[in-house]
Amino acid sequence: MTPEEKRAWVTAVVTPVAYLTYVVIILGRAGDVPLAEVPYAATLLWTVGCAVVAAIVLHIAVTVLSPDPTGRKDRRDREIHRHGEYVGRGLLVAGAVAALALALAEADHFYIANVLYLAFVLATAVGSVLKIIAYRRGLPAW
Repeated sequence: MTPEEKRAWVTAVVTPVAYLTYVVIILGRAGDVPLAEVPYAATLLWTVGCAVVAAIVLHIAVTVLSPDPTGRKDRRDREIHRHGEYVGRGLLVAGAVAALALALAEADHFYIANVLYLAFVLATAVGSVLKIIAYRRGLPAW
């Protein structure tokens, strides 16, 4: 397994775990209160921050524990990275459009923030999963 694939695995695991933690905490706080009234900002920032720190630490650990003998990416690595990032970027744009629609409809900030958070999570997780698939099965032939 290449270091790039290991990094994709780290991201594919850390991101959804952090998001699910956030969702469980927010739903646990909701009870009989409408979701829009649940305090979410601090929890959102903490889960995002913890996910970033965990991903950095695990990426460093992967790099230290299994160094790449060549020390550089080849063409295949770059194409796989590009493939995952393009699909992820598309999901992020779709989420931004959904958040814009919510803002234009004057939805509560809770829903706008959560649509954006979900868009970031989907973009990152799906992009990473597609990279893993591409490492295992090859890039799709267009």
